[in-house]
Amino acid sequence: MATVGVVEFQIGGSLYALDIHLAREIVEMMPITPIPRAPSYLEGIMNLRGEITSIVNLSQMLGLAVQERGEGQKIIVLTSEASGGSNVGVIVDDVHSVIPVSETDIEQMEGMASGSTHMKGIIKLKSSDGLDRERKGDKSLIIWIDIQKILKDLMHGQGM
Repeated sequence: MATVGVVEFQIGGSLYALDIHLAREIVEMMPITPIPRAPSYLEGIMNLRGEITSIVNLSQMLGLAVQERGEGQKIIVLTSEASGGSNVGVIVDDVHSVIPVSETDIEQMEGMASGSTHMKGIIKLKSSDGLDRERKGDKSLIIWIDIQKILKDLMHGQGM
């Protein structure tokens, strides 16, 4: 049974994930320089160890309610593979963990709720004792996003 590694993170009150091999690093929130007349999802740019990195607001890209800048926000810096060769980071409210997910715990999204072509599926997590996390009061469903497709669509002007 194959497993995939994902980075589990939070935006608003919901849990999301992206493929671990697409995340280069996770950094604390840093000052971001706004770019005049930039699209609303582009927060600006920052200097990350000498590299100019575009910072995008993932909640706006996903069409979620706009979140205020909060304490503890993080930036997931993506690999050049994920961002088509650009230096790109995405703002998230918090990063929870890197987790291995069994393919049997992934619900594919063909047909149902596929109004979003930016989802790879829904991950159903279990706690370490094998019970559904929800019974223990934890959130158990994680939306697995296709960050490469989201960025590709943005770069080709299709927007969200």
